[in-house]
Amino acid sequence: MKCKLSDICSFRKGKVEVESLNAKNYISTENMLPNKCGITEASSLPTVSLTQEYKNGDVLVSNIRPYFKKIWQAQYDGGCSNDVLVFVPKPNTDKDFLYYVLADDDFFTYSMATSKGTKMPRGDKTSIMQYEVPLIDLQVQEKIASVLKALDKKIELNNEINNNLAA
Repeated sequence: MKCKLSDICSFRKGKVEVESLNAKNYISTENMLPNKCGITEASSLPTVSLTQEYKNGDVLVSNIRPYFKKIWQAQYDGGCSNDVLVFVPKPNTDKDFLYYVLADDDFFTYSMATSKGTKMPRGDKTSIMQYEVPLIDLQVQEKIASVLKALDKKIELNNEINNNLAA
């Protein structure tokens, strides 16, 4: 069985004051790393007074040039640029499962196929919410996400070991 992305999540609507943000908790497409590698600190904050908010557990996806596959699951609250989509899981959805649905290469391929513009393609928010996802009950989602998260932690640990060996 399949359902639409809009059945399992929504876009976060709230705003946050920029003066309450810093280089660590402000996310823009510039400090999101390609190929699902997370984030780095921001080089600057926006000059507006309010910006899009995100909360711990939300999934942030860069909406500019989706082929770069910039995605991060928030580990704290903060704010982000309007070029970053903030996905909030619905009560029937595990937050980690949502991350893995959106981190799938098929999602980025779909986002590119439905994007608008050529030089700087942007994902179409309406089309994105029409993306088909598997309809899986919450307990199974939690099991799937826990296995994938354990594998990701092992990969992260192996990468740290490799980086230490290279140093």
